[in-house]
Amino acid sequence: MTTTKADVAKESSERSGSRLLRPVSDGFDLDGFAHSVSDTVQTLQREICTAIERIDGQATFRLDSWQRQGGGGGLTGILSEGRVFEKAGVNTSVVHGELTEEMQRALPGEGPSFFATGVSLVLHPHNPYVPTTHANFRFLRRGRTAWFGGGADLTPYYPFFDDAAHFHRQLAMACDRHDPSYYPRFKSWCDDYFYLRHRQETRGVGGIFFDYLQADAPSVHAFWKDAGAAFLPAYLPIVERRKDLPFGERQRHFQLYRRGRYVEFNLLYDRGTVFGLRTDGRVESILMSLPPLVRWEYDFRPEPDSEEAQLGAFLRPRDYLREVAGS
Repeated sequence: MTTTKADVAKESSERSGSRLLRPVSDGFDLDGFAHSVSDTVQTLQREICTAIERIDGQATFRLDSWQRQGGGGGLTGILSEGRVFEKAGVNTSVVHGELTEEMQRALPGEGPSFFATGVSLVLHPHNPYVPTTHANFRFLRRGRTAWFGGGADLTPYYPFFDDAAHFHRQLAMACDRHDPSYYPRFKSWCDDYFYLRHRQETRGVGGIFFDYLQADAPSVHAFWKDAGAAFLPAYLPIVERRKDLPFGERQRHFQLYRRGRYVEFNLLYDRGTVFGLRTDGRVESILMSLPPLVRWEYDFRPEPDSEEAQLGAFLRPRDYLREVAGS
């Protein structure tokens, strides 16, 4: 795989972000703060699971509690074969222990000890006109260095401009309440991160992605909580609009084909997947993001001017909010 100048620039930017992190101040109660953040993560999981069950109207989440051999554990929530969602996973984890030498080289901070907590979700709908979505909101600590990361993004199979604009608008509102530079910065970061280099296309229509935000800055903590709270109002109205649209075998076939791109990204590039596997996380929970059914088809090409062909125009960075303002 060829490394482009853009890849090098992105990786350099991410490394510089991690280098800007500093240890939290001596008087900051990092242990108590980590406990409070874990409570926030678990509350967000409950709220999202409740909302997904309500809109699905048929299936409920199976909740599996698990323990990690090296320290900590989590709660995996899986909904299967619902009326709206073919598979939905909403996981939380609170893990700690000793980092391998490889992970010590990769993470900011000092010493071998780490702590990480977060909520991670992926929702795979039945109806091809409803987009798949992903979100993750996490807190990590190594020694006295601690930071927030996360974001949310949207992966449609049949894209609707209004849906993409709504999703971005809700996330932008959460960002703007704290720092007007956040949305353009994190939107660009999302476009860069959720990019399949081997396909030369974005995974979907983006959203926001952020990392290495200094944990003991009160404004950062408040933003992180608001970003998590923005997920449901960003996604659920789209589900309501599209879940009852009629579809046939052609649309289902295309949905399964495009799900292959989702699998490719998660197994090749996803930072959370890599972190979980390299820290001996629970494999069933880490790979819950994969869809239940998927297909790869050799040299598939959609018919010109078809519904399927329209997706290509969306698989690149677009400024949806500016396009709305200019319409």
